[in-house]
Amino acid sequence: MKVRDMTQGSPTRLIMQVALPLMLGNVFQQLYTVVDAAVVGRGIGMDALAALGSSDWFNWMWLSIAQGLTQGFAIPIAQAFGAKDYDALRRDVGGAASLSAVLAVLLTGAALIAIRPVLALLGTPAEILPTGAAYLTVLFAGLPIVMAYNLLAGILRGFGDARSPLVAMVLSSAVNIALDVLFVVAFGFGVTGAAAATVIAQACSAAFCVLRLRGLPFLRLSRADFRLNRRQTASLMRLGVPVSLQNALISVGGMIVQTVVNAMGVAFIAGYTATNKLYGLLELAAVSYGYALSTYAGQNWGAGRLNRIRRGVGAGMLTGALTAAGIAALMFALGRGILSLFIDPAAGGDEAMAVACEFLYTMSAFLPVLYVLYVIRSTLQGIGDTMTPMLSGVAEFVMRTGSALLLPRWIGYRGVFAAEVLAWSGADVILAAGYLRARKKLLDKQPPTDYATGE
Repeated sequence: MKVRDMTQGSPTRLIMQVALPLMLGNVFQQLYTVVDAAVVGRGIGMDALAALGSSDWFNWMWLSIAQGLTQGFAIPIAQAFGAKDYDALRRDVGGAASLSAVLAVLLTGAALIAIRPVLALLGTPAEILPTGAAYLTVLFAGLPIVMAYNLLAGILRGFGDARSPLVAMVLSSAVNIALDVLFVVAFGFGVTGAAAATVIAQACSAAFCVLRLRGLPFLRLSRADFRLNRRQTASLMRLGVPVSLQNALISVGGMIVQTVVNAMGVAFIAGYTATNKLYGLLELAAVSYGYALSTYAGQNWGAGRLNRIRRGVGAGMLTGALTAAGIAALMFALGRGILSLFIDPAAGGDEAMAVACEFLYTMSAFLPVLYVLYVIRSTLQGIGDTMTPMLSGVAEFVMRTGSALLLPRWIGYRGVFAAEVLAWSGADVILAAGYLRARKKLLDKQPPTDYATGE
């Protein structure tokens, strides 16, 4: 396994060295998301695809809470690695593992209890509610596995290792696709088979990450490293909870939007769901740049090289803008063909296809706005500021829900599409203000870097 010191050298090169493998890994992750939806939509039917869609945001809420907590827990690990303080690093890793285990049990119990009441509250059509509930029950039973994988992958990224998460994702994708076909098509297990395939695939990813971490000499943990004390727990929660709350707010906003979508009929739900399955493709590179910048900022913050953080943001903005433009062009050219993997117009899916295409084109046109969001938010999280990103989550929540509830009254169903873009824009305003404030207080106080060496 190769760790990477990101406190020296060209920021653009370092960010791309971490982001590109993560991007490739995310391609495989989106591949099995697409296969999931394609197997369900084509193999079971449009009602089954709509059932998955009706539960998407609720599912994403619990996944993102777990991801947010572990993402916050990984911040001090990256900072300790940048500072070369391996004693603190081992304590941070052990404490994060112990706290994650406790929280995983609590989250799983709460999620399982909430499934049917929340789906009913969201106005899920009665004919697809049982299918959606069965799908979520299997997925939520695997939440501890999801939390374990996200923590382990976050630790690897904190060390600058982008290759191991890539291999883990390739392995997970292959397992998930094979099991999707086996469970759903061959055995006829329905949506629960698709969910079980996802959980098993994630378990394989987590196991691979454990094997990679075991080979690091500076990460040989003792029993004492896993003992949590009150101060460490408070410190980890201070970092993890705001990220988690930010994700939860975004998810709650999405669920409110889902109630609007659910009232528009099964065909609209299916079309909206099909494009949401491609959401990951749209933000694929943004997520990768975000993880790379979080690691880059965390390591340089720990090493006290604050001037390099500014340069990293500039590099992230430029590469993000170019990438967003490229992905948008691809979606305008090939989007309808990709959507046909989920929806068969010949089988009565014309209305769903029209909805899906219009939603996809709307988001693609404004994709640079989303990439700005990821670059700034991840940088702030990397330096330990998790409050500003949480406030951006509040802005995103207000803009998404307010727009979805009000705009359809004036512009019809297109108000639902506009709500997503307006949510990104609201978050960008808060994040830009937070970053400018951080620059004025901290990042601009250090002398300029040597641009020839990048040090």
